Amino acid sequence: MKLSIVVPAYNEEDRIRITLSETLAWLAERNLGAEVLVVSDGSRDGTRSVVENFPVPEGLVLRCLEYFPNRGKGHAVRYGMLRAQGECILFMDADYSVPADFIHTAMNLIAEGADIAMASRALPGAAITKHQRPLRELSGKLYTLVQNAWLGLDYPDTQCGFKLFTRRACQDLFSRQKLNSVIFDPEILYLARRRGYRVAQFPVVWTHQEDSRIQYDTLGKTLSVFSELFRIRRLHKRTFGREMS
Repeated sequence: MKLSIVVPAYNEEDRIRITLSETLAWLAERNLGAEVLVVSDGSRDGTRSVVENFPVPEGLVLRCLEYFPNRGKGHAVRYGMLRAQGECILFMDADYSVPADFIHTAMNLIAEGADIAMASRALPGAAITKHQRPLRELSGKLYTLVQNAWLGLDYPDTQCGFKLFTRRACQDLFSRQKLNSVIFDPEILYLARRRGYRVAQFPVVWTHQEDSRIQYDTLGKTLSVFSELFRIRRLHKRTFGREMS
């Protein structure tokens, strides 16, 4: 199987249909042997039913993996990535904020030698058709500055939920992932840097979707993000040895 696509989902029955429709149609048009794995992260709605009853074009595979209770986006992504069968494995958000057309861009970068191809909303050529609230965007930029300084990264956008991995990189990195929260992206990229994987970035068209399942609407939730971030180096200290304090 050439490609696996992992879609983490928590109570997404209202939005998963458009994601599946557009993604499966894109794959079918290109006759690209692929599987789509929707990981229902303890959903309490009809997410699983929608997926299991969705029409699937010939030559494609659609499966729903489900567990309880809800464990967090990081856990859902890891759960799917480690069970995917493709030579290349992508995770994308359930709200279809990045169109499936960009799968082609990501796969070309892998073919050119990258181990990871990650979408970015902050590179030249990227376009945001609908923005988040100004305060949310400002806090995101502040977080990125702190994150990159703390982890030794140099990416203007690590949180865009559209990243493609070679099978080797996927199995290696996600088997080492320890965080279950939304901060799993920088953890994976930190591990990738320490383990010498080549990361390529590409600009995308991105649309903010309302009713996000991940909210940072209180000071406590915002502080929890930074708390998770500052755990990453400590969690992997034994693996990589003592780091600069």
